[in-house]
Amino acid sequence: MSIKMSIKERHSFLAGLHVGIISIPREKRAPLTVPIWYDYEPFGKVWMLTQPDSLKGKALLNCEYISLCAQTEKPPYQYVTVEGKFEISDSNSEAGLKMAIRYLGETMGRQYADNSEDDGIILSFEPENWLTVDYSKM
Repeated sequence: MSIKMSIKERHSFLAGLHVGIISIPREKRAPLTVPIWYDYEPFGKVWMLTQPDSLKGKALLNCEYISLCAQTEKPPYQYVTVEGKFEISDSNSEAGLKMAIRYLGETMGRQYADNSEDDGIILSFEPENWLTVDYSKM
């Protein structure tokens, strides 16, 4: 019995609400691996927000590919890891508001977005490679 997710399952899982773990390669160091909010619609691009002068923003200047892992925290464990070549574009208050509402709900999301910087960047990529596990299939 396979514990891999089907194509439909993996897209649905990645589109669910999880705090992602982004991994960004670094020269002469281990990859930068940190939690991050992200958004995804099935068969679309994964996108995240960060500040260009943050550790993540600086590490992105020296690589082409990144990976993102989304997981459940309680058994039966499930996870999806995706990787791809990323693009960077300027963020805006609409993107920040959408992400904040996704993670914090309408009221708190609006409060969070109202107090956030708008000069960030949007990091996006189309998943090229997938790794999935769903232990509930055991």
